[in-house]
Amino acid sequence: MKRVLALILCLMATPLAAVQPDEILDDPLLEERARDISAGLRCLVCRNESIDESDADLARDLRLLVRERLVAGDSNEEAVAFIVDRYGEYVLLNPRLTGSNLVLWLAGPAMLLLAGGLGWAYIRRRSASDVPHDSALSEAEEARLKEILDK
Repeated sequence: MKRVLALILCLMATPLAAVQPDEILDDPLLEERARDISAGLRCLVCRNESIDESDADLARDLRLLVRERLVAGDSNEEAVAFIVDRYGEYVLLNPRLTGSNLVLWLAGPAMLLLAGGLGWAYIRRRSASDVPHDSALSEAEEARLKEILDK
């Protein structure tokens, strides 16, 4: 019984589309295209939600703008390009791998390789050093240690 209840709760926790009935287009093909585009556009208010999942007013405006562009005859790419031109590339949930974004995408792996190389060089240098590794105490150190421990 507990498993069934847990399954029901998990199914209820799935994100629902925030598209209102008055936004839905009459043509099912255009509506499907609009949903595909909306799933890839970021809500500028909610940050990490698509405009299809967000209840924000700006997300609604963007959903309507996408549908307006599709009804006007734009392709999916043209509609997305129109929104990106207006709001910037930040509106894309999956940024393009071009220009300055390419630097950001490559910076993480480059830093990981750099840190690995520095760590490897440090360990290699440390193991090749001439410092003796025995920890024998001198007679003066042994006497001092015995004096401290006897107190």
